[in-house]
Amino acid sequence: MVAIAPPTDVYASDTPDDGGGVVTIQWQLSPDDAYLDGYEIYRSEDNVDYERVGFIGKGRTMYEDETEDGTNYFYKIAALIDTMKVYSETSKPVMSSAQWIDRNKINIIIAIIIFGAFILYFTYHARKGKELYIRKIAGLQAIDDAIGRATEMGKPILYCPGIGYMEDIATIASLSILGEVAKKCAQYDTKLINPHVEPIVYTVAREIVKEAYTQAGRPDAFDPDSVYFITDLQFAYAAAVDGIMVRERPATNFLIGWFRAESLILAETGASTGAIQIAGTDQVSQLPFFVTACDYTLIGEELYAASAYISKEPILLGAIKGEDSGKLVIVGILIAASIIGLLTTLPILNLFR
Repeated sequence: MVAIAPPTDVYASDTPDDGGGVVTIQWQLSPDDAYLDGYEIYRSEDNVDYERVGFIGKGRTMYEDETEDGTNYFYKIAALIDTMKVYSETSKPVMSSAQWIDRNKINIIIAIIIFGAFILYFTYHARKGKELYIRKIAGLQAIDDAIGRATEMGKPILYCPGIGYMEDIATIASLSILGEVAKKCAQYDTKLINPHVEPIVYTVAREIVKEAYTQAGRPDAFDPDSVYFITDLQFAYAAAVDGIMVRERPATNFLIGWFRAESLILAETGASTGAIQIAGTDQVSQLPFFVTACDYTLIGEELYAASAYISKEPILLGAIKGEDSGKLVIVGILIAASIIGLLTTLPILNLFR
């Protein structure tokens, strides 16, 4: 059997820009690489007892090994052909660790800094009393009119936050809007009906509505029975809310939150009672039903911006304005990069290279 030469210059190092737990081993190919089956990677903690931790094909000079942080490891590489192995020299000890900064994601840090700077800038000016322009959203502009209509007619307002859990962003946004709607209901002495399908959401909503009445200066007007739990079954909840719509005949229905198949059932029943309906969700599959059956629909990010739009809270307004400005910067960068990329591919420019 012909002897083969081992790989050389084995070097093990902590893998950069990672969360730890990985060591990178590199080596120079064996002079007989063309005849090999591949390379076996061996690891040891004491430089005495080695275990095989991996195999890689010929022509390859790098391998990443999963390890435990805080432990020194030694490595050596074996060139393999048939049943014959020849080992390299042992590498210096190496220890894996987590890195504070992933240099491959510096662009994300820069984007965060830009977004943060915009948000702080606009929040500062909003607190100073400067009026910040935010695009008009028809559904949000209609909230005051819808509540006023219910007050004039002496009918209640129904607010349905959907069937989402407390961790759903749409549910969180919906509860923010609920607080503002409840505050206006307290000011106008309008009855609010707020049924729930999820116990935790119900508990949070109850406290939000109670606090809204307190902020409006009418804590005694809060009715604990106006916010209540019905059932945790999707279509049983939909049937119960439909019953409320038919019996109570609310003048305004708010269907804002996380919805699934029950959305059309609720929207159609509300439309049949003649109520003004303002809906909103981030579930793309349910938006067509709301657009068809409701008077106003909050689409996508309009739902998230609603609480800032209604409350005019400086911190919320600054955040919305800052995010929009950051998006404009990103769009500008994308357009500029696209133009540069297009120009560099034009044949006429290649003549000057």
